[in-house]
Amino acid sequence: MQIQDLPFADPGRPDVRSGPRLMLWLGRNQLGGQVKALLWGIVHMVSVALLPVALGAALQAVVDRSGGRLTLAGGLMVLLGVLIAVGDTMLHRAATTNWITAAARLQQLLARKTAELGATLTRQVAAGEVTAVSTGDVEKIGWFVEALSRFGSAAFTTAVVSVALLVYQPALGIVIALGVPVLVLAVLPLLPPATKRADAQREKAGRATELASDTVAGLRVLRGIGGEELFLTRYRRASQEVRRAAVHSARMWALIAAVQVLLPGILLIAVVWYGVGLVRDGRIGVGELVTVYSMVTFLLFPLRQFEEIAMAYSFSRPSAARAARVLALTRSGPAVETADTGRTDPQLSGDLYDPDSGLLAPSGRLTAVVCGDPDAAGKLAERLGGHATGSGSGAPSVRLGDAALDEVPLGTARAAVLVQDKEPVLLSGTLTELLDVPSSGSGAVGIDAALAAAQCGDVLDALARASADGSGDPMRARITERGRSLSGGQRQRLALARSLVTNPEVLVLDEPTSAVDSHTEARIAEGLRSLRQGRTTVVFSSSPLLLDRADRVAFVQQGRVAAVGTHRELLQDALYRAVVTREPDTGTDAELETELTELKRNEHVEESA
Repeated sequence: MQIQDLPFADPGRPDVRSGPRLMLWLGRNQLGGQVKALLWGIVHMVSVALLPVALGAALQAVVDRSGGRLTLAGGLMVLLGVLIAVGDTMLHRAATTNWITAAARLQQLLARKTAELGATLTRQVAAGEVTAVSTGDVEKIGWFVEALSRFGSAAFTTAVVSVALLVYQPALGIVIALGVPVLVLAVLPLLPPATKRADAQREKAGRATELASDTVAGLRVLRGIGGEELFLTRYRRASQEVRRAAVHSARMWALIAAVQVLLPGILLIAVVWYGVGLVRDGRIGVGELVTVYSMVTFLLFPLRQFEEIAMAYSFSRPSAARAARVLALTRSGPAVETADTGRTDPQLSGDLYDPDSGLLAPSGRLTAVVCGDPDAAGKLAERLGGHATGSGSGAPSVRLGDAALDEVPLGTARAAVLVQDKEPVLLSGTLTELLDVPSSGSGAVGIDAALAAAQCGDVLDALARASADGSGDPMRARITERGRSLSGGQRQRLALARSLVTNPEVLVLDEPTSAVDSHTEARIAEGLRSLRQGRTTVVFSSSPLLLDRADRVAFVQQGRVAAVGTHRELLQDALYRAVVTREPDTGTDAELETELTELKRNEHVEESA
């Protein structure tokens, strides 16, 4: 796998049973890259390890006044220098490729999971947690994957050098063979507290990230109530907690680094002290001592890889566990996942029916749903899209015609039923890019027709004045992130236009006109009814202007349909009237007559307009 081949056509199905299993799965999926990095690492480190041998041979040749051996030693040093340069370059290239490909695979998996879960993601895990996993945690996991091959080559070279020293100079080799395991194992008791401190730092950083994202998302509201300073103080406090946790964690890693310097230094001193005694006794030559000293010095280099792999694993293990938890999230119910999530066959059509609530939306009709609890309305709207939560465990699947939406591929269900949330998101880009969406239905809906039905005339005028190129073309005007440059009503109408262009078999709208005035709302209701003629549309709303234009209205109480009829028929129901008119349940016949009169008056106003 090369970096230019990214992104993956299919990142695969990860093993999310635990963090270590996820990392093992990542390693298996790039085994070729790991082997390549391991081999280049062995070439590099073995060459570095043999350099002291060539140096010692050259020094001994000078002592023995042997020109031939000095030439051979010099040639060997040149060859080893070339191998060191090539091995180090290729090792860095292969290891970095492993890092990037592992991080890219994880990010693709997280993006796919986000798309699968949709709005349910942030109900199961905080947005700040998702951000932290997809940035910092992905980087730490990639670090471990990258360091693994270098650790393997370091471990192999250390074992080879230790055995070679034991054979080359047994007296000093025994000291080294006993000392190296002590150096490797000395830091193990320090790793658990270091990991604990790192986890605390990461948890505080995740909370700070979540607080920052929430503050940015609600910046306009904060300014309106003068709460910027309050939230800024909270973020400063959270930021300082992260800083203190980072310093606390860094102290432990500094201690580990100090141990990794101190103990090898003690071993080096012991080897030199013992070796000088052997030279004095005539048991070894000066060249042999220089060779042993140089090779012990070399051992300090692979020992740093041991420290790094310990640090990388300590950081990546909890990160992998968090990533595995996010990747293991599913929508409630037996959602069926297929490799081809984009296919739309078989075509789904017919009445939309939810057995859990008893809600029926007849095919080709405009059905309005009145629900006294806004949260319950949002959950029911999402459930109608399939693969969502019912009122209880084991709730039966929503059906579209003869098909249960939970039993068809997710892509097929979403192509057939489009749910527009109460607070739809507008992505940054031009208006043309915003409305450039695939049509799910059998007939195309033009952009102009959708904009007109959603009453976006004033929005187009505002965008034309703000067009960056001065052309006055609203379709080329840029919309900022999440549509923050637009008012709530403008965002809502553009989102409605986008949904209308999509033209799905079933369109579910949750409070699509809550941020517009009554006259605009009445015109939107007429435009929606006209443009969606012959298509199934479900609108969650308590607005009389919308309800009066619906073919049928379903009144939902405590998760079940309590009454069905037209808006004017249901006004006879005191509970329904209390929800729609937002008045206490003490309505009189006079109040009912007033409501009907108001509806007729609005009809006359619209006809004259």
